[in-house]
Amino acid sequence: MSSKQDILGRIRAGIRERYEMPSLADLQATVFPDPLEAFITASLAAGSKVVEISPSSDINATVRELFPDAKVIASNLPEINIATINPDTVGSAQELNGTDVGIIRGSFGVAENGCFWIPQAMKEKAVCFISENLVILLPKTEIVNNMHEAYRRVNLGDYGYGTFISGPSKTADIAQTLVMGAQAARSVTVLLV
Repeated sequence: MSSKQDILGRIRAGIRERYEMPSLADLQATVFPDPLEAFITASLAAGSKVVEISPSSDINATVRELFPDAKVIASNLPEINIATINPDTVGSAQELNGTDVGIIRGSFGVAENGCFWIPQAMKEKAVCFISENLVILLPKTEIVNNMHEAYRRVNLGDYGYGTFISGPSKTADIAQTLVMGAQAARSVTVLLV
């Protein structure tokens, strides 16, 4: 028997009462009268910046205006012509280290918690986490009410990977001091198109 099986066996031997899983049949999912408004409110509460732009807006100019000091901009989106590095053409994820702004596309947003689904649509998914500032292009017509609806829409695409992101990375584990960007982007800006 492996040590893992031995440990699990000892844990199971110590269980005195067993409980059946609760029924989820009566679970009511949250539905909002205006999912877009709820998404914006939840995104702001999670620490994201939300900017609504028209489809005719120049996304490149908007990003430059938001991050005027950015030197390294990573994106593989065809409409982004200010990118200095493409996550599809780097030899390894390490080449994305030092990225000031990563620009990616979200498939849809979730109103109840302000998160967005990011399928891996680039060779190196590290751009989603290593960028100091992350910009998400998100269609404002693609907002679902809750995670139940979200999971029905999840598509892992060609790479078989995706993630929900909700605002910038933050932690207060050490001395209860809030640190932004501890495990991923320091800031997240959602451009609602």
